[in-house]
Amino acid sequence: MAVTSPSSNASHKNHWWLTNRKIVAKYIKEARALIATLEQSQIASALTLLDAALAIYPRHDTALELKARSLLFLRRFKEVADMLQDYIPILKVTNEDSSSFSSDNSSHKFSREGVKFLSFSSALSGRDQSFKCFSVSDLKKRVMAGLFKSSEEEGQWSYSVLGKACFHLGLMEDAMVLLQTSKRIARDAFRRESICWSDDSFFLSAIISPGDATNETPSTIMETPLTEFEGIAQLLNHIKLLLRRRTAALAAHDAGLYSEAIRHFSKIIDGRHTVPQGFLAECHMLRASSYRSAGRIAEAIADCNRTLAFDPSCIQALDTRASLLETIRCLPDCLHDLEHLKLLYNSILRDRKLPGPAWKRHNVKYREIPGKLRTLTTKIQELKRRVASGETKNVDYYALIRLPRGCSRSELERAYRLLCLRHKPDKALNFTDRCELADERDLESVKERAKMSVLLLYRLLQKGYTSIMATIIDEEAVEKQRKKAAELQAAQAAESSRLGSHLNVSEKFGGSRNNCAMENIPTLVSSSIANSSVFQGAFCRDVAAVGNLLSSVAFNNPISVKFEALSC
Repeated sequence: MAVTSPSSNASHKNHWWLTNRKIVAKYIKEARALIATLEQSQIASALTLLDAALAIYPRHDTALELKARSLLFLRRFKEVADMLQDYIPILKVTNEDSSSFSSDNSSHKFSREGVKFLSFSSALSGRDQSFKCFSVSDLKKRVMAGLFKSSEEEGQWSYSVLGKACFHLGLMEDAMVLLQTSKRIARDAFRRESICWSDDSFFLSAIISPGDATNETPSTIMETPLTEFEGIAQLLNHIKLLLRRRTAALAAHDAGLYSEAIRHFSKIIDGRHTVPQGFLAECHMLRASSYRSAGRIAEAIADCNRTLAFDPSCIQALDTRASLLETIRCLPDCLHDLEHLKLLYNSILRDRKLPGPAWKRHNVKYREIPGKLRTLTTKIQELKRRVASGETKNVDYYALIRLPRGCSRSELERAYRLLCLRHKPDKALNFTDRCELADERDLESVKERAKMSVLLLYRLLQKGYTSIMATIIDEEAVEKQRKKAAELQAAQAAESSRLGSHLNVSEKFGGSRNNCAMENIPTLVSSSIANSSVFQGAFCRDVAAVGNLLSSVAFNNPISVKFEALSC
């Protein structure tokens, strides 16, 4: 039996290590060539090569950087966050807490002093850093390198790549901290490097020419330092603008200025620039709370629907929509949401973690789930009893459309027309056009969920319009009959009062009128005699002329005689 010497074993190990290093270098070289084409199919092939290289050497910094930048180029932001999740600040903060991951979307505060970033090599090595040996060779390498490169600089690319991925995932605070750290590291490195330069070395063409800077596009993977620095600065400005508007909206909501809060949230949601899916869902949820506080129930339900279209497992959106439906006494739909929420709580307790990846934010803590589940079960049983007793037809449509009871037909038509313009199915799905989805493959599912919820709300509004219009028509008919009865009663009262006044006047003045007539009879007779003596001649001549005319036409001669007799 041949016995191998230790020297042969050492040479065999060295040969194996050198072979693997050459294989990794070959994979990286081929991956660089494929990435340079900037075609998605070629970059997907490059990812396969990089995975093979990382399987041999898991801590290879160049392979990790190329893989992360390739995933960012392919818009696979979730995989970037899963790959570099040790760098996400919110996870560093919550890992120090003994409880499970939880966060409040309205109160995320980070400080550079409170978050300690690890170098990329130490984060992935997993070694115990409590014991360190002094290495002369390592010291010699650092001295020969001039100590120009620190541990932060080795993983500087991870901050910029992960910051961009966090922005596209809607983790605005994390993205701001990561990008600021990357910007600070790059600025410090440039300052240390510029110490060794002469005065003639400070020109931009040494780094990148102005023409290349203007032609540089965001689609490039391996960006130049100056281009990446400018892109980070622009992205930071956009993030700060969004966070300032959200902070102003939250301050207005806390101060009770709900219309002002709605206006600030609408600037974010309806702005010209696209907003990441996670941040947009959060703004929709916060605006729904402002709508609810302002008494605009239909708009609050619509914002909850949009939030659930983006994130079906959003606990706050399900709870808020269920409470809104219970407010207007729409018990079947409320019961449906509560049952969905109960299933979600049960799945959380079964999996012993909140839904989604570790870096996803929630507004509830894991330790609160059992108490919430007990309360929810009691509420579901109560609602089922109310539904069984027949409380399903007394929906408060006035609160849904935001109208006072006893409103007019014109007020109802105006309010319904405005709600239809906002929540019509063919227009209510346009909110996805201003959203940047974390995964473009989710677009169809998001639109399908949004379409179903929009149709349910629109039908509820139509039922409310029909119900209130029927009530208004009945009230108008009753009012019309009441007016007719009042007019008839007023006419009868006026007629009776007129007859009563006439009888009273005749009774009061009847005797005096008779006495005056008897006293005036001699006077009237004497005056008539005097007047007859004056007009007698003319009257007799006229009568005689009429009699002559009648006799000439042979028309009833006795009449003329009678007239003559009367005239005489």
